Amino acid sequence: AHKDCEVAPLQSVFQGQKSELNNCISMLVAGNDRIQTIISQLEDSQRSTEENSQAAERELCERFGALEAVLAEKKSELLRRIAKEREDKTGFVQALVLKYKEQLEKSSRLVETAIQAMEETGGAAFLMVRAWGRAGDRSRLSLPRIVEASKGGHLEKIEQGFENMDGFSVSLDHIADAVRALDFETDEEEDEFFEGEEGETEE
Repeated sequence: AHKDCEVAPLQSVFQGQKSELNNCISMLVAGNDRIQTIISQLEDSQRSTEENSQAAERELCERFGALEAVLAEKKSELLRRIAKEREDKTGFVQALVLKYKEQLEKSSRLVETAIQAMEETGGAAFLMVRAWGRAGDRSRLSLPRIVEASKGGHLEKIEQGFENMDGFSVSLDHIADAVRALDFETDEEEDEFFEGEEGETEE
């Protein structure tokens, strides 16, 4: 009977502590489950963040790529206009140079004929040179013709500033400033945008 009195409380304490330990284990397991759930949620959030970041990067690259394409197209267009103006002007000048060279050649021949006439000592020979010019050259040597040749003819000339290309200058400062000011849209800016649209619709 004495032994039974000592064993009963010990067994009761043991069972009580065991039950309490079991409850603690259950709480730990439940806590671990919650932690695992949080870990899974965090990992999902990490994956979503990476995927959304990659999507945002792709969209940004596409938008800048489209902007670069527009700038490249406009640049090519303006360069073509400059090239056209250059070709027109240089072509005109080259044609004018050829005309002046022809005039110079004629004037040089006239100078030679005039010098030949000056070298003649006899009147008849002098008149012959004036009438026929150099051998094989039937152009008459006359003072009015020499005077006209000395004036350089009536060939066209280019105006002052003809070579100037300042009219093809483009200011891009405002575009550069706009690009520097580019930033991501915030929710507040989006709300203001939609509020503005609603106001316009109501009007």
